[in-house]
Amino acid sequence: MFNRHDLIFSVFLHIPFGLELMPTGPMDASLLQLLGFGILAALANVLGGLILFPSTLHEGYRKSLKFVLALGAGFMLAVTFYEIIPRTIEIWQLSNGPSSIYTPMLLLLGGYLLTQFFEHTIAPHFHLGEEVHSEHLISTRSAYTGIGGFMIHTFFDGISIAAASQLDLKVGFLVFLAVFLHKIPEGFTIGSMVIAAGKGMREVIIATSMIGATTLIGVILFYFAGTYSGFSVAYALPIASGVTLYVAASDLIPEVNHHGGKTPLVSLSVFAGVALFFGIDLLVHTLIRQ
Repeated sequence: MFNRHDLIFSVFLHIPFGLELMPTGPMDASLLQLLGFGILAALANVLGGLILFPSTLHEGYRKSLKFVLALGAGFMLAVTFYEIIPRTIEIWQLSNGPSSIYTPMLLLLGGYLLTQFFEHTIAPHFHLGEEVHSEHLISTRSAYTGIGGFMIHTFFDGISIAAASQLDLKVGFLVFLAVFLHKIPEGFTIGSMVIAAGKGMREVIIATSMIGATTLIGVILFYFAGTYSGFSVAYALPIASGVTLYVAASDLIPEVNHHGGKTPLVSLSVFAGVALFFGIDLLVHTLIRQ
């Protein structure tokens, strides 16, 4: 069984840097597995919207929403800093030497700023779940604009899953879990916006299905097009990690702080998310060695 350095280095023994990263041997991420990840993530979006019906389930979920968000934020931060960014740096340094760290960091910053641009310039930012109340009614145009903004970052959710899986299936699984943890709250948010715009269950299902579909499209597009068009994992991974970092640090953490108030359990749930990541990471490593 290869360790991470052997696995990454073996790729660069066969291809020049900057060319497409062709799936070979242990690097080949199973299309069936990737489709499974994409479909599960998409279904979680739809489920998040359906939680709004019936209202009793919706109210029960609202009480635990801040804890789910905090858990997901901690998990995403851990997988970004402990797995994705180190792997990205290794890829570039094995090809171009120690001084090549600046390019992937610029790409990461670009992914972060790209998300900032789409979420706060093109699409408005919404507080999770608040739009469901009558005093927070929004226009249909605002709801559709918000959905469009979400579609950008859910597309990159799919890119993140596929790019990480092309590098290492274990990392791909961890990235999928990080994405999955915020998919239900995401669907809940979208459903809230649609209802606040005066629509019903049919429109909620359509909107959340569209959001989920963009994640699946991101997975499929990168698997079939990205790796065969010169846009290799070396470039996709830092951009996707910048998007992931933005969602965790600039979207979820402020929401956790906003909704958590003075409840220490909410803040502790962020740490629980980090602990959950390391627990799963250890479990996956143990299973791989067997």
